Parts: sequence; C-alpha cells; structure tokens
Amino acid sequence: MPARWWLLLLGLAAAATAGVVRGQGGGADTTGFISIDCGLPEKSSYVDDATKLKFTSDDAFTDAGTNHNVSAEYATPSTTTDRSLYNVRSFPAGARNCYSLPSVVPGSKYLVRAKFMYGNYDGLNKPPVFDIHLGVNFWQTVTVSSADWLGVAEVIAVVPDDSVQVCLVNIGAGTPFISGLDLRPLANSLYQQANATQGLVLLDRRNFGPSGNTTAVRYPDDRYDRVWSPWSNPPAEWSDISTTEKVQNTIAALSDVPSVVMQTAVTTRNTSKAIEVSWDTKPNHEYPDPGMFFFFYFSELELLTGNAVREFYITVNGVIWTKKPYSPLYLNTDSIYNGAPHRGYSRYNFSIYAAGNSTLPPIVSAVEVFSVISTANVGTDAQDVSAITAIKAKYQVKKSWTGDPCAPKTLAWDGLICSYGISTPPRITNVNMSYCGLSGDISSYFANLKEIKYLDLSNNNLTGSIPIVLSQLQFLTVLDLTGNQLNGSIPSCLLKRSQDGSLTLRYGNNPNLCSNSSSCQLPQKKSNSMLAVYVAVPIVVIAALAVLLLFFIRKNKTKGTVKPQILGSGVQSHIENGSEQSLLELRNNRRFTYKDLAVITNNFQRVLGKGGFGPVYDGFLKDGTHVAVKVRDESSDQGYSEFLTEAQTLTKIHHKNLVSLIGYCKDRNYLALVYEHMSEGTLEDKLRGKDCNARSLTWRQRLRIVLESAQGIEYLHKACSPRFVHRDVKSSNILLNAKLEAKVADFGLTKAFKCDKDTHVSTFRVVGTRGYLAPEYITALQVTEKIDVYSFGVVLLEVITGKPHILKCPEPISIIQWAQQRLA
Repeated sequence: MPARWWLLLLGLAAAATAGVVRGQGGGADTTGFISIDCGLPEKSSYVDDATKLKFTSDDAFTDAGTNHNVSAEYATPSTTTDRSLYNVRSFPAGARNCYSLPSVVPGSKYLVRAKFMYGNYDGLNKPPVFDIHLGVNFWQTVTVSSADWLGVAEVIAVVPDDSVQVCLVNIGAGTPFISGLDLRPLANSLYQQANATQGLVLLDRRNFGPSGNTTAVRYPDDRYDRVWSPWSNPPAEWSDISTTEKVQNTIAALSDVPSVVMQTAVTTRNTSKAIEVSWDTKPNHEYPDPGMFFFFYFSELELLTGNAVREFYITVNGVIWTKKPYSPLYLNTDSIYNGAPHRGYSRYNFSIYAAGNSTLPPIVSAVEVFSVISTANVGTDAQDVSAITAIKAKYQVKKSWTGDPCAPKTLAWDGLICSYGISTPPRITNVNMSYCGLSGDISSYFANLKEIKYLDLSNNNLTGSIPIVLSQLQFLTVLDLTGNQLNGSIPSCLLKRSQDGSLTLRYGNNPNLCSNSSSCQLPQKKSNSMLAVYVAVPIVVIAALAVLLLFFIRKNKTKGTVKPQILGSGVQSHIENGSEQSLLELRNNRRFTYKDLAVITNNFQRVLGKGGFGPVYDGFLKDGTHVAVKVRDESSDQGYSEFLTEAQTLTKIHHKNLVSLIGYCKDRNYLALVYEHMSEGTLEDKLRGKDCNARSLTWRQRLRIVLESAQGIEYLHKACSPRFVHRDVKSSNILLNAKLEAKVADFGLTKAFKCDKDTHVSTFRVVGTRGYLAPEYITALQVTEKIDVYSFGVVLLEVITGKPHILKCPEPISIIQWAQQRLA
C-alpha cells in the first residue's frame, strides 16, 4: 500500500511539472520566456490571443521613462493585431536608458527581440532615430520612418552574465521609445555562428509558400517563438508545393525549423526557370560594411519515383555558392549556409537553378538572413558592478546610473572614471559622489571596489563612523569626506597612510569627527589660531579678487570708452515709454511660432529649470543648435512688461559675457524667448553641487568666472547707450557653457538710465532677490550701478566660501551677516 501512495504522488508531481513547463502555449516549453509590453500600466498583464503567451508590464525591468498610448488611429487591428504595439515607453531624459532582463543562464544562447511602433504617441508626428545596444555592445540603429511603421530588432547572442540588458541610446535625433521586448532561450546547438564574440542580427526570416498566406508562423508552432513571415508578392513564375506529412529535422540542419514551415515550399514551373531572391544590407555608423549570413532551408516534399531527379546549384552575385549539385532529402530539413560572413556588397542576389541532369525545377522552403555584430566588448568587472549597484540602491541614485557602469566608454556613469584593459574587464577607479545629498552611513560596499584610487563623498549628510574596511583599499590615494556629519575617530590605518603621504585624506567640516584616538569631545570655543586661519583666508582671497577686478577696470578705462554693439538706434526710455509692438520688433532675431517651439522642445518634455517668469525648456533647432526656451507662465508673479523688458534689452546688448538671444515667440498671448544653451548650468549649481557628479570648481576656474561676470556687468554699466543696471545680479543668473565661460543672464528687471549724466533712477518698489539687495537701495529706492556692485560682492562671497546667499544657522541669515559674525 505505501508503494502505491509513492507511485500516486510521483504521478501527480510529474503531471504538475508538465503543466508548468508547457505553460499557456498548448504544448511547447515556455521556461525562460520573458514577454514585456512596454508602456503597459504598472503591474498589469494579459494573455495574447494568438500565442497564448502572458505579457507583463515593464515596470519591474526599468526605473526610467514614461508611459504613453499611441494615437487612437493607430491602435486598431487594421494597423496591427499585436496588442503590445498600442502603447510605448519613451525616454526623454538621459543618453542611455536600459531594461534588465534577469534569470538568464550565463554562457547560454538567447533570442532577444525589441518591437517599435511610434504611433505618433507624442502628437508631434516626428519619428525619431536612435540606437539600441545589447549590454555594452552596439546592436543596431532604429530608424522610424512613419507613425505606422512596425519595426522589429532581433538578435541571437550568447549572454555572458546572469542578466541581459537592452539599452536605448539617444543620438540627438529624437526621443527613444520601445513598444515591446521579448527574451527567448535557444538550444546552444542552434546558430553556431553566434558565439561569445559575435551575434546575429535578423534582417529577414521567410516562409516560402503557399501563396496568398498572410499569417506568420510563430509560437507554439515554433518552440522558440521565431516569427516566420510569408513571402509577399511572389513572382509569377513561382509555384507552390506542399505536403501534410511531418518534416523531420536532421542533425545537419542545426536549425530546428518548425515542420509547418517546412511543409510548404516554392518551386518554378520548369527547369529553365530559377528561383531568384535578393536582400539589401543595412549599413550603419558602427558597421558600414556589415558581414552577412544566409541560411536556406530545403526538404523534398514529393516522393520521387523512376528517373525523377531534383538537383540544383546556388549562386550569389554570379559566383557559385554550392561547389556541387545539391539534392534535398525527402521529408527531412536540411540547410545550406555560408561558414564565414559575406562582405563587400550592398545587395546580395541569389539564384537557385536546376542542374543539367535535373528533371525537376529547384525548391526552397525557408530562409533566414542575418548581419553580424561584435559582442566582444566586455562589461565592467562583476565585483565592481555588484558593489556600485548596491551603493546605487542604498543611496537611491537614479540620475544617469543605468546600464553598465563603465562600458561603453562614451556612456560610462556620471561621476565614475574607469580603467580599460586590452583583454580584461573595465575597473572602477574614481567615484565622485560629492554634493549628491547622500544620507546615512558610509556604505561598506565601497571597500569592494578593489581598484579604486579616488573616492569623493564630500558635502553630503553622511553620518556614523568611517568604516575601517576603507583602509583595505590598497590603491586608494584620495579620500574626501569633507562637509558631512561623521563622528567617532578616524581609523588609525587611514591616518597612518595620510601621514606617510600615500593617501590624501580630507575630513574637514565634520564637527564630531576626531583625528586621533584621544578624547573626542569638541572644544567649546575655537582656538585663536584656527579663528585666525578662518579670518585670514577669506580676506586674502577677497583682496586678491579685488585687486584683479580693479586692474581690469582701470585697464579698460585707459583704452577709452567701449563702443556699444547695438542692433538698432538708442532708445530714450525703457519699458515705461515703449509700445508693446515696438518692443517685439526684435530686428535680426528669429521669430518662432508656438508650433515651432513645440517641435524644438520635443513637445516641452525636458525642463531645465524654472524662474520667476516660468519654466525653461531644453531644445534643438533644425540645424542642431542646442537652445534653451524660456516661456512666460501666465500665473507668474513677474509681469508681462518685465518679460518684454528682457526681450528688448537683449536686442541692444551684445557681449561675450552676456547671454545671447537667438529668437523669440509672440503667438497671440504666448510669449517665449529662445537663448543659446549653457550646458554647465548656473554658477549657483556649480557651487552647491546640484549636479551630484560634477567636480568642484578650482580656484583658477572660480577666478576666471568672476572676472568674466564682472566684464559682462561692466559692459551694462559703461558701454551701453543707454546704460543699464541689471538689478538682479546673483549666482543663479550667471550661466556657464561647456568651457566654463561665464555669461550674465536674466534681464527682466534691467533698468535703463535716460542719459549718461544720470547717476540714479527712482523706482516705486524694491525688486531683486533677498540676500543680494543693497541696504541703500531698500531704504532709498534709488537705482544706481552700486546696487549691482553690492550684489556682485555677495556672489564673490559665495564663490570664496561655497556657502549660499542665505544660510540656516539655525535661523536664516544672509551670507553678509554670516561673514560679519566670523570676522567679529
């Protein structure tokens, strides 16, 4: 009796296992299948009507991008019956965004398929072009030709790790998007041309015959869910041939083509006619002359009797492809393919023609066409990836940290520097996470970055003690922990290395951190020597800057008055006396419509920042010029006239250290200004570290920035006619380009003097930014050049100290008051 129970349990277990393996596909194994409908609402799923495969949303596979539905006119069966194409996920931010597909077997072969239908999801009717990568290797360029274009990118590759990443890369030609993503495990015996160093990108997969059949063959008929599309519009000289008998796969085929595909074929009406087919290559910026593989599949579907013979040759571009006549096997799949990739042609023309002794015309059942890509690029060292991924998770870092940390080199994570060997994986050597808003303790995972040389965690809110395991990093030469809330003692091993010169250790501005193992009680009052240092350093730096500025101003005066570069004639007054129409006659500046700006900004997708007037959007002109589009928000607390003030001011001032106006928009009540884009943001951002991966400004850079800013302000004061006072000089209104060259911006509060003899202009209200306002201006309401000088002095203090113009100590005070307290 017990034996019978064991048999019963064994039978139930076997039945349950079979149910799991067979899945929804009616018999085929779906183990390892991943089917993703990109853009589907979070945690949603459904079963596809045709394949009975379960499709899931993509929220578990990526943490970037936004979901969209395609326009209703494209989400119809007349466009496509593939439900996964009715929505997309787009990636407007970041150069690279990736999906991570888990639970793969390292060293195994997989089919990865990405699907695309633009469907005018963004309403711009502007199909994009972008690249797609498989891990760290270029896969192909996706060129979307129209809104209803259905695109498929499919690759067969050996996966080296326990997950595979599919990455969309922005190449500046529109926002990348994706509709669907499939992963299918393959038998390692298939497609021997796909190996550890090269993959196969599908160009075509065709099922020949029967004519008139418009249904593709895929899962469950194809256990690997390859899609075999029928040959459309066959030539008139072709004829169909088919059988209902099962067609077996031979060992030589190495393809496992479904029997239903091999049961149909095409032939010609007589032996004098050849089967002629051709394919164009698809070169791209990575592979201008791609290598090509062609797999032709054959089976004899008729039982030949008597003297019947079917033999044929194959030529490619007129060159014999088969050295001897080929005769297909009866009801057995066989294949003919090239062992090495073909190169050197933009089109490959194949001709399958009967041999001289053949009594029957040629026959072919199916074909696959692939181009070759290199998969030899290796990703970052696995231990480094594990460590930096854990660090990313602990501190919830998302910006620009997606895909492989180091590879490809051009897409390495912001803030990381890696070393690249010839035959070894990249290693992380530098990590800069200063000003990243990190909190909590210092992660011990930093100690797993064994090749790290430079670690900068300064100016965050890290707490706790310094992990002793950091002393095990033998290659570490710089450790910067300045400006945190660390406590306890510095590990003696780190102190020793600092003392012998093998490690630069920075740990200032950690009030509760001790540099020795003795008492860690903080002194109640700073020593006189330290106070002297705190006082002397800013004074020396301020004095140096003042001397340089005075030298520059006197140098300019000796050269005489600078001739103003004004587009139009001088105006007698500013906004108060000008009509709206005259203000917007911006000669030599381009006028844009609202529709133009929607195209330039990709439908206002990426916000660079927000000012008193409204948001500023990132954009590109048709010629590729990078621009910033400043839009007036009707709910803005700054007035319509102030917006127009900036427009007019910018037409009359032209200096290398003042931001340039490219164009404007006045479309009914819609107002916008189009500026040159300043890629490094504001001086305030640089000083505060809002870009967590940017390096701190050097003293040389800071000095150059304040000098260039001073030149821009001096131009307003001395060289313009009429002369201008900016009235809102602050670090957030000093912009930096890629070369860290400074330009003063935001002229909405600019005030003009009626003539050069005027020394001041009275106003009815105080305008500007708290913390930058001169006390005399607040009390007297008189606008003079001195209020800009005072504000610029505040900027100098910010540059020297790195402190904001308003500090919380713990109550809000200005940096002027803070400096006075320190110097008292």
